[in-house]
Amino acid sequence: MTAQDVVDLVDAHLGVPRREVTVDEYLAGEPDQEVHGVAFTMMATLDVLQRAAAQGLDLVFSHEPLYFHHREEWNAMLADADDPVHRAKAAFIAEHGLVVRRLHDAVHDTRPDRIIDGAAHVLGWKDFERGDLPGVFDVPATTLGALAGHAARAFGASALRYIGDPELPVSVAGLQPGFFGFEKNRAALARPEVDVLLIGESNEWETAAYAADAVSAGLAKGLIVIGHVPSEQEGMAATAGRLAELLPGFPVAFVPTADPFATLPV
Repeated sequence: MTAQDVVDLVDAHLGVPRREVTVDEYLAGEPDQEVHGVAFTMMATLDVLQRAAAQGLDLVFSHEPLYFHHREEWNAMLADADDPVHRAKAAFIAEHGLVVRRLHDAVHDTRPDRIIDGAAHVLGWKDFERGDLPGVFDVPATTLGALAGHAARAFGASALRYIGDPELPVSVAGLQPGFFGFEKNRAALARPEVDVLLIGESNEWETAAYAADAVSAGLAKGLIVIGHVPSEQEGMAATAGRLAELLPGFPVAFVPTADPFATLPV
C-alpha cells in the first residue's frame, strides 16, 4: 500500500470537496512511497514521530504543521539557517523513511466539524449544540470556575487558564478548539446569550485582553483557554478509529501529542 492509497481512502471517508487552496499536502516523504502503518496525531512533534516510528507507523497524518507555520512557510528559512531543531527533525524523518501528510482542512470541513465535535464529546456536550448556532452549546447550569475545572480534567489540560469571576453563572458556552483567531473569538464572546467561550489558544493581546476588558466593563463574560494541543486531540483520535475499521489487519493508531506546558503553583 502506498501513502497515496491511504490518503485516497481517508479523503473518500471524509467525503468533503478538496479546497482550491489547502494546507492538506505532503509535508515529508513521497505519495508513491510504500507504507506499513498509519499514525494519526494532533501535531507531528519530534516526540510523536519518534513514538510512531517505534511502533512501525511510517505514514503520519498530522492536524497541525510540521515546521511551526500554518502554511509551512518557514521550512526553507529554517533549512537555510541550518536551524538545529529543524535539522534534528528532518534527519529523523529521513532516517526512518517517514511520510508526513497534513490533515487539517478536510476534518474541519466535515459537518459536523470533527474537531469541534470531538471537543464537545470530551466535555459531555454532544447533544447540547444549538441547531441554529454551530459552536454554541446550552450546557447544564454551572459556574465559570467549576466549568474551568471540568474542562481541565476532561481534556487533561495541564496549563488551562481562565478569565472572569469564578462564581459567574454559566449556561450557554461557545466552543472554539485550536486557534480560531480574534475576530471569531470576539464574535462568539460578544453574543449576548453566550456566558463563556472555550478556546484552544489566542494571541494574549487580542482575545485575552478583550475578555479582560469585558469583565472590567461589568459584562457577565468568561474565557477559558484550554491549550491548543489538548483542545483538538479527540477529533483526530476519532478519525484514526474510523480509518482502522476500513483497514482491518493494517496497523493504524492514534499517537497523542503531549501538552508541552507545565505550571508552577503561585
